[in-house]
Amino acid sequence: MAKKSAPTPASVNSLEDHQPGSGQTAVKASNGNGGELHQQIAHDEDHRDGRAHLTDNFGHRIADNQNSLKAGERGPTLLEDFVLREKIFNFDHERIPERIVHARGSGAHGVFECTRAIPELTKADIFQEAGKTCPVFVRFSTVAGGAGSVDTPRDVRGFAVKLYTEAGNWDLVGNNIPVFFIQDAMKFPDLVHSVKMEADRGYPQAASAHDTFWDFIGLMPEATHMIMWAMSDRAIPRSFRMMEGFGVHTFRFVNAKGRGKFIKFHWKPVLGLQSTVWDEAVKIAGADPDYQRRDLFEAIDGGDFPAWDLGIQVFDEDFAANQPYDVLDATKLIPEEDVPVEIIGRMTLNRNVDNFFAETEQVAFLPSNIIPGIDFSNDPLLQGRLFSYLDTQKSRLGTTNFHQIPVNAPKCPFHNFQRDGMMQTLVPKGRANYEPNSLAEAGEDGGPRACPQTGFATFPVNDERNDAGEKLRIRASLFADHFSQARLFYRSQTENEQAHIASALVFELSKVTLDHVRARVVGQLRNVDEDLAKRVAQGLAIDLPPKIKAAKAPIDMAPSDALSIQKVGYPDFEGRKVAILFAEGSDLAAIDRLRKQIEKAGGTAFLVAPKVGGIAVKGGTLKADGQLAGSPSVLFDAVASVLAPDQAEALATQGAAVQWFMDAFGHCKTIAHDAASQPLLDKAGVEKDEGVVDLAEFIKVGTRRHWAREAKVRDLA
Repeated sequence: MAKKSAPTPASVNSLEDHQPGSGQTAVKASNGNGGELHQQIAHDEDHRDGRAHLTDNFGHRIADNQNSLKAGERGPTLLEDFVLREKIFNFDHERIPERIVHARGSGAHGVFECTRAIPELTKADIFQEAGKTCPVFVRFSTVAGGAGSVDTPRDVRGFAVKLYTEAGNWDLVGNNIPVFFIQDAMKFPDLVHSVKMEADRGYPQAASAHDTFWDFIGLMPEATHMIMWAMSDRAIPRSFRMMEGFGVHTFRFVNAKGRGKFIKFHWKPVLGLQSTVWDEAVKIAGADPDYQRRDLFEAIDGGDFPAWDLGIQVFDEDFAANQPYDVLDATKLIPEEDVPVEIIGRMTLNRNVDNFFAETEQVAFLPSNIIPGIDFSNDPLLQGRLFSYLDTQKSRLGTTNFHQIPVNAPKCPFHNFQRDGMMQTLVPKGRANYEPNSLAEAGEDGGPRACPQTGFATFPVNDERNDAGEKLRIRASLFADHFSQARLFYRSQTENEQAHIASALVFELSKVTLDHVRARVVGQLRNVDEDLAKRVAQGLAIDLPPKIKAAKAPIDMAPSDALSIQKVGYPDFEGRKVAILFAEGSDLAAIDRLRKQIEKAGGTAFLVAPKVGGIAVKGGTLKADGQLAGSPSVLFDAVASVLAPDQAEALATQGAAVQWFMDAFGHCKTIAHDAASQPLLDKAGVEKDEGVVDLAEFIKVGTRRHWAREAKVRDLA
């Protein structure tokens, strides 16, 4: 027990009294109704010592810092929760003007088309007839890093879509992972503080491999499922164009008859899923910090428009009530084998922004932007976001009139009685800035009025198994199962993907300097999979720690192939970028033939040579798209070489050329080559396998990764 200091009277108001942790006293640990950890001052401690007690900014002691105040165990979050509002309000205003999270982003314009009308499910205008379209703006982003960080860290990717419908803006603000770290919005500031740069030293940037993040994770078992995803290849995507998007939360559809169904939203990339490997992601960061931003821009600029199908999972309260998890829990997903994803639309991005700041930086997404026919659930994380985002946009953009910025403005008429404010650009006419009014009786414009028939009305039926007669800081007991879906995710992966997850955990935890934090995380992993925990412990060279008792014993769920990148597969060449290495004396006809084959298959050929100017080749002169030292193979999905014998011998003495093939081989990519290139491949240690082929076989083999090779090139946990 820490030594107690004398109580401080309220009249002594020194800065020392505001230092977190001063006067630290004994802490009693307990688990709440949802299995969440509470660290509270012991009952028999000296409660006169105010420095040890958690308070709000005005000195009010806080009884529960883990849960927001709800109308019933599974009810909506209450506006009267001043603890939640102050905590998030303070967090929202910590940075200006850069976003606190999702600071590094890339945006593009496009169009959404409804491909299947669903009036039986929703009265949402955009889904009433097949073929109906609306403009969209999409912003992809990393989460942890600042605006000046790199594109390829191991991180969640934001996937935010603004649909400019005829009924108003609908913002579907999600991620490339269908679940999240926390269950209650109350914990979001703590999560972000832990993963951001450590407060005393300002690093690491855009990385979760450090003490404070894993200390937080080890004490938050609810984050375990998300950690499985974050340590998987989903967190190091090949491209924004080749990753899924998810609405994360459970929403509702409401039809014209007032009947509602629960909904989960999915964006499925037409190009399929693809990731990098960790070594490749690190090298890409050095070769091109703007790799994913550039990839998106160049694809659209070249007319190779990326597209995603919008899918929905539809289910009712009876289904929800019979699941071993809670559908209002943002750390859980609904397996596609239980509720298949139905495709109802397609989004295509077809125009780059004209100005990065005016559009990508100033775009403001609000989860509260929904249209009639779509509604919220009582998900406590979603409920907190509905408050937080509006406040954040006011802080970032400096005015409540941020909706007048063109990228944020709806493309349908909007009329109300809101006036003035900083940066007002509209010029309202007349005296009507209130209602009710009778100005129309005098021939003046009386302004707009509410419409019960077509206006947004909250879904009235409270059928989410909630007792609204109580005000509680509590989580539903079903939220306490923190490991079943983490186990489901891990056991749904291929052996190779499981090795990647284990290796990622070893890498991240090797950066943690606190022994007890490493042990705690591995102890939690034993609830996910015993073999995984053993592999991580072995990789860290530590004894396998005791299993940490789960708040709710995990259950085994049937594996889901949809959770695996490698099982789902993807087209071979479409949307992929292939490098062709050549040098003086290379055969121009062979290069042209290969380039045409790649382009016919839907890929893009990129010519690489030791020099970028015109080079004399057999049959003419050829100019490269990129210089060898500045175009490493990590930037491409597959590589090929067309070389003359003397040039292959010369390049075998050049480190950049040897590394070019060494990395391609090590990252399990297809390598196509002519016979003359063999000395260079031998120098790089490239061994013949199903992915190292003659030029004539290249199109047949394609750009897929050859994971059977990986055990030859690196040790995995």
